[in-house]
Amino acid sequence: MAETDWTFMSDELAPAALDRGATSGFTPPNGGGSFTFGFNSVVSAEGAAAMYTNQAGFVPTAALKGGSVRGAIKRGLSAGDTNFAPFFYIQSQGTSVNDHAYMLGLSDETASHIVLVKAALIGGLPQIPLVGQSAVLGVSSGTFSPDTWLHLRIDAIVNPNGDVLLQAFESAVATNPVTAPVWTAIPGLANFVDDQLGVNSGNAGVAPGFEQPFTSGRMGIGFHTKDISRRGVFDHIECFVQD
Repeated sequence: MAETDWTFMSDELAPAALDRGATSGFTPPNGGGSFTFGFNSVVSAEGAAAMYTNQAGFVPTAALKGGSVRGAIKRGLSAGDTNFAPFFYIQSQGTSVNDHAYMLGLSDETASHIVLVKAALIGGLPQIPLVGQSAVLGVSSGTFSPDTWLHLRIDAIVNPNGDVLLQAFESAVATNPVTAPVWTAIPGLANFVDDQLGVNSGNAGVAPGFEQPFTSGRMGIGFHTKDISRRGVFDHIECFVQD
């Protein structure tokens, strides 16, 4: 996808606080090209930046249409191992980082879990992910050190009755290049049904008023930071609309 296929969200940290862009400064994942897309916080400030694909059919997806976001992601080597989290998101309810969405990314921990969350983008991912608390819908059993590339995928499948099935997958990027993924379930991170009655996500501690499933929206990538010199890196991002 080209740079013109993306639009940055409003209410985000300014580039003077959180630098972002295509760079050759990070080693790409297996099968990646010459450039990756990265974020680097240049001041000590809390906030987030995110961008969504602006192509026809994605801004937002049609009613009762979900989709899929896939790509390589890592927490880059930083001045510290906490206070930052990169993520993919889908079904964002608006064009601001204050809007809610489903997020899949690397938790804000020294050894990160892969975590699935339903929350406002600006809050990022929790430091200690617990299923059923802090809007956490699922957590991987495995953990990952900084500077580790992962190839992840989040699907949001909207059923005709209004339920949204959330599925997360990984591809072993060390053996499968990003151009030829082999998708498998993420150990410990089960499918989640965001039911149209709002029961399941309500039980997960989602903010009142946002328990109902998100049946359309925008999708893309984001980065949350609380400190200086925190870095998140992405490559080979793909977005699809539900058939």
